[in-house]
This record gives sequence, C-alpha cells and structure tokens, in this order.
Amino acid sequence: MDYLQAIILAIIEGITEFLPISSTGHMIIASSFMGISHEEFTKLFTVVIQLGAILSVVVLYFKRFFQTLDFYFKLLVAFIPAVIFGLLFSKKIDALLENPVTVAISLLIGGIILLKVDDWFSSKTEITTNQEISYLTAFKIGLFQCLAMIPGVSRSGASIVGGMTQKLSRKTAAEFSFFLAVPTMLGATVKKCYDYYKDGFVLSHDQINLLIIGNVVGFIVALLAIKTFIGYLSKNGFKMFGYYRIIVGIALLVIHFFIQKLDVI
Repeated sequence: MDYLQAIILAIIEGITEFLPISSTGHMIIASSFMGISHEEFTKLFTVVIQLGAILSVVVLYFKRFFQTLDFYFKLLVAFIPAVIFGLLFSKKIDALLENPVTVAISLLIGGIILLKVDDWFSSKTEITTNQEISYLTAFKIGLFQCLAMIPGVSRSGASIVGGMTQKLSRKTAAEFSFFLAVPTMLGATVKKCYDYYKDGFVLSHDQINLLIIGNVVGFIVALLAIKTFIGYLSKNGFKMFGYYRIIVGIALLVIHFFIQKLDVI
C-alpha cells in the first residue's frame, strides 16, 4: 500500500462509516480494484483507521459523552451482542471480508430494504431523545448491529433500522448508532491489533505513517459526513441510499462475473 492508496481508503472510510451504505464493503471494493485487498496490512489498515472516525463522533457530540452513567450502561448493553458474536464467528467473518460477491449481494438486499424503511416506520416513530431509550431497546439495537458483521450490510444502517423498529425517530436512531460506534469500533480495532501482535506481525516505519495519515484523513472526512448525513436523513429519509446500494451492488456483480468469464476464456 502506498500513500495515495491509504488516503483514498481513508476518504472512503470517513464518508461511508456513518452512512447506511457499508464502509467495510466499499473499502473491500476499493482495495480489490487497487490490487491490495489480500495484503495483511490492508486488512489491518481498514480496521485501525476507524479510530479517526470514532474521534469525530466524540468531538461532534462531546457534551453528550458527559451524561449520566445510565447513558454508558445502555451503550454497554448494546455493545455486548457484538462482543459475543465477534468472538464466536471471527474466523468466518475474516473469510467473508475477502469475498466481493458477498459485499455485492449484501449491498443489493440492504438497498431494497432501505427503499421500504421510511414507509414501514413513518407512523411508528415516537422516541426523540436518547434519554428515553430503555435497556431492552439498547440490547435489541445491539442485536441488529451484529448483522453488519456480514460485509456490505452496514453497521450504521443495521443499527439505525434496528432503532426505528423500536419506535426511535430517524435522527435519534442515527445518533444512538453513532454513539454505539465508539465502543464497537474501538473494540474491533483493539482485537485486530492484538491478533496481529500475537501472530508476530511487526509494523514498519512507513506502515505506521500510513496508519497516522489514514486516521487523520478519516477523522476530517467523517466530521463532514456526520453533519451532512444527520441533516439529510431527518428531511429526506433513506431512499437515496437504497438506490445507491442497489446500483453499486448490481454493478459489482456484473463486473465480477465479467472478469470471471474473461479468466475462463
């Protein structure tokens, strides 16, 4: 991986992490096109640069992180399912990360769901503040978030839709999804770094610099993406993201099978 590739991936991470279009899926697609998807450092890079995105949430919602202990307990309850599923299925998840077809199908199915979400829950949303979220609701949102372990599903999309099934407004569901991203992404980063350390993977000076640049770029882009997304989602809903996912999913499938045909010939 060179510096330009690192910046491209970091921009993609910053834009897509908090949108319901799957940051992991987009980074798998981008790294595949750049020919670096199978490099061990690329797999580490795409997880570690999530730290920059985490920081953007903390900065934007700084005051919200000084609420009651109840706020942190609810985040912990929502985070528990991801810990359990992550530990149980980590090897299977890693295998799926190398499969662009899985990403394409997930994008396609998720896109179809997003086209319908606004109609399904338009008359059911009631909760408009995070303080009203119960522990049971937090846990259920955490279960929905686990769907994002399938590449292409989208962590933010799954948890936002999960929140809306529990009668949260679009804005409240999105904000809780952002808060939940902090322990979830931090935990994933720590675990991935530990796994690489345990396997004897040593970072070079250039690789450390790439990680620093990736986090800085991801942080700046994520700041802008969150501000834009919340405003757009509150006014317009999910349909645009649904159409985008369907177009990208179909395009990816066409490209994949076209390349396979060329290989056969």
